[in-house]
Amino acid sequence: MSLQDDLNAVRRNLDELTRKVERLEQQAGRQKRGSSTPASPPEPSRMVTVPDTPYDSSLWTDSDDEGLGARDRRAP
Repeated sequence: MSLQDDLNAVRRNLDELTRKVERLEQQAGRQKRGSSTPASPPEPSRMVTVPDTPYDSSLWTDSDDEGLGARDRRAP
């Protein structure tokens, strides 16, 4: 292949890429217009308040360290 053939192939691929990107932009615009209803805020009855205070450390006394196993045993 000559340099001119390579340049022509690059131009064709670039033109095809440009067409596909334009088509995707048009599809995205149609979808955006089609879903013009704004998202509703969450229902207060379904919201859960998470306190900022630290958890009681006694909650974790008998728990295993995640991924490390139990404290009194060794890995195989």
